[in-house]
Amino acid sequence: MAKGLTKSQVISELAEKSGLSKKDVTGLMEAMVELAYAETKKNGEFTVPGLGKLLKKARAARMGRNPATGETIKIAAKTVVKFRVAKAAKDAIL
Repeated sequence: MAKGLTKSQVISELAEKSGLSKKDVTGLMEAMVELAYAETKKNGEFTVPGLGKLLKKARAARMGRNPATGETIKIAAKTVVKFRVAKAAKDAIL
């Protein structure tokens, strides 16, 4: 199985396709990531049109099992980040 693109390869591809400099593309990507983190933290979600949505979800406490001993343990409630893939992305890839 082939490996995915590295960050520098993604930046090079985007710079070539957009006609922007690598420095501009890098700044744009970093700004988008910062915006995604801030909006998800503040509003609970951030949508990247055509790609998907970052979601902040509360996960309830539940009972689990220690795989080494088989002992039942209580898993505390916590907040997690999920990524929901957009239908357009699924259709394009699958």
